[in-house]
Amino acid sequence: MAKAKYVLAVDQGTTGTHVSILDDKLRVIGSSYREFTQYFPKPSWVEHDLDEIWASVEHCIRHALRSAKLTGKQIAAIGITNQRETAGMWMREGGKPLGHAIVWQDRRTSAQCARLREQGEEPRVRQTTGLVLDPYFSGTKFSWMLEHVKGARKRVEKGEACFGTIDSWLIYKMTGGRAHVTDVTNASRTLLMDVTLQQWDEAMCTLLGVPASSLPEIRGSAELLGTTQGMRSLPDGLPITGVAGDQQSALFGQACFSPGESKCTYGTGAFLLMNTGTTPVYSSAGLLTTVAWRINGETTYALEGSSFIAGAAVQWLRDGLKVIKKASDVEPLAASVKESGDVVFVPALAGLGAPHWRPEARGLFAGMDRATTVAHLARAALEGVAMQIHDLAEAMRRDSGKEIPTFKVDGGASANNLMMQFQADMLGTPVVRPQNLQTTSLGAAFLAGLGAGVWSGTDAIRRAWKAGKVFKPKMKPELRDRHLTKWRRAVERA
Repeated sequence: MAKAKYVLAVDQGTTGTHVSILDDKLRVIGSSYREFTQYFPKPSWVEHDLDEIWASVEHCIRHALRSAKLTGKQIAAIGITNQRETAGMWMREGGKPLGHAIVWQDRRTSAQCARLREQGEEPRVRQTTGLVLDPYFSGTKFSWMLEHVKGARKRVEKGEACFGTIDSWLIYKMTGGRAHVTDVTNASRTLLMDVTLQQWDEAMCTLLGVPASSLPEIRGSAELLGTTQGMRSLPDGLPITGVAGDQQSALFGQACFSPGESKCTYGTGAFLLMNTGTTPVYSSAGLLTTVAWRINGETTYALEGSSFIAGAAVQWLRDGLKVIKKASDVEPLAASVKESGDVVFVPALAGLGAPHWRPEARGLFAGMDRATTVAHLARAALEGVAMQIHDLAEAMRRDSGKEIPTFKVDGGASANNLMMQFQADMLGTPVVRPQNLQTTSLGAAFLAGLGAGVWSGTDAIRRAWKAGKVFKPKMKPELRDRHLTKWRRAVERA
């Protein structure tokens, strides 16, 4: 049993970094958040600066320790959760990034994915990786870097440069360049890992032209992955013992430990995951088969449906259309009208994910007339996010053969009461929001605590999880059907 009882959780997200410090009762005693720059060099391209991400992590760790009134020596373990499919490349010696990281929302490899589908590769890819051929995933981003970043191929072939997702980058930086590793949940999002064997697949690497030697070592989700060295914010020798992609971490943080238990996280995008147990379940409805976590050698799988735009729709209303000044303004604006009228918004600003998988789709407002106001647009935007989740939930019900008795939600956008009530109305299922919405950080902290021996099992997190507000379906069936009909027509046009 570790003497120190505090766990530090790094939640490295798409628009910012959040660091939390939890005690052994899973209470948050300190935290910090910092946004960083989003780069849009061309239409449908989205990039991040790896050095800016690292600077945000160091900043947040320092400020979280200060808010908790702790020193780094009092930390027992570090957990990391991260935006998953975002791909980067850096020099093994010194860690200099080779160009910007390509963000999961980026669509620049759409043509490559279409070409591989036309060649009949999708069934083999799905059977091996559990995924579909879509630019969302990391593998084609690695492939693009090899072709388009100056000197990349030569450096990779000589072993001087390597690839990784954000977890790999953070572990590399935290360990002073000594560890090039990833966990199995992040590896399962690359199009390069055999989802059953949980190792890099030679045929998939060959298909995408990515040398397996350039990829990180695949490890479990709650074990020692490295120790800190040379950080400004933490002393040397602290163990990094928990890593999971953000959505798997949220599933863990929502205490969805049994098959059939499900959650939906509303962040920049929205992600619905269902625990399917120790055997992978393959989808016939466009969902993904993914690894939920691997602990003590035992792997738990999940079905996943992804909506690329959720909170990002609100950010777009704020930053792109200038409809609102701050994100929290969207709910009162939307609530100022009783309904969206005939206005429907399809939030395909980065294509459509499951169950549609149409990377060429684009965002669409439909049904506007002279009576339409910005309030109708705001309400339609919130409803459009919820409608995408409805489609995912229906697909998951068909694939799993199971109902979702209660719908656990988390993430920043789940604080929007109007959208959560509409979600419950569309699903016909109660929506349950926990008291602690930061379940992604909670999951990372708990995985780290398990890996370091702070906690011995999952009973502690079950006890710590507490329901907050419950939204029960109230909409009349005929109105619900009207919404669904309008939505389906609009999706066809997007």
